[in-house]
Amino acid sequence: MSLARTAPVPAPADRRPVLAVAHRGDPYRYRENTLPSVESALAAGADAVEVDVQLTRDKVPVLLHDRTLERLWGDPRAIDRVTVEQLDELRRGDLAIPTLAEAVKSVAAANGPRLLIDLDEPGPAAATWSVVTGLGAERLVAFCGPVTAMLAVRELTPNASIALTWKQPRMPAPALLKDLRPAFLNPPFGLVTPEFVGAAADAGLAVSTWTADLRRTMRRLRDTGVDSITTNRISVLRSVLDGRR
Repeated sequence: MSLARTAPVPAPADRRPVLAVAHRGDPYRYRENTLPSVESALAAGADAVEVDVQLTRDKVPVLLHDRTLERLWGDPRAIDRVTVEQLDELRRGDLAIPTLAEAVKSVAAANGPRLLIDLDEPGPAAATWSVVTGLGAERLVAFCGPVTAMLAVRELTPNASIALTWKQPRMPAPALLKDLRPAFLNPPFGLVTPEFVGAAADAGLAVSTWTADLRRTMRRLRDTGVDSITTNRISVLRSVLDGRR
């Protein structure tokens, strides 16, 4: 299964299935960006699991969205002030902050879904790519994030699948698309209209969108012709895309 799909949007009867992407795993069931959350999303039928990556003090990529440990783990320290070994002190039973390598191996064991790595800045890109190549997992992962982070990824590899996070109603400049070569344009769901999807298709881009948690929003996005939907409620999205109650 590949996240890359750049052909123009086909007629509804001929469309490929919309990809169901689990946002930080299955966070309504397990704490976000933990292995139980990732594995729950895979069990629910996610086509890909989106995770966030930060670097520890010793430059190990780990799964965490915030710059500090406060919100999820009750520790005020910044992640870049803590070593990966020290993170084990925060373990709560099966819940812990996993390394990126652990998450890649977990998704690889599912034999089909991919890991969508969200980078919000360029800093972690090199260490992240080093983990991916060290595990031989280049075809297992894709990347999403803003322009600066995705340009850092593209400088590391000409072949990575990239979803450019985009928060404007107009299309990116052709020069940027030429340099970055994204497979997807990745706007928040409020920007997505049939016209936006059509303009993206004219530019040779598929459309992924985030973060839709209501059934009516999922159905609307599906009907606009998007190629991928990210959600915190992967079981619900899976049922909507599969036509089940």
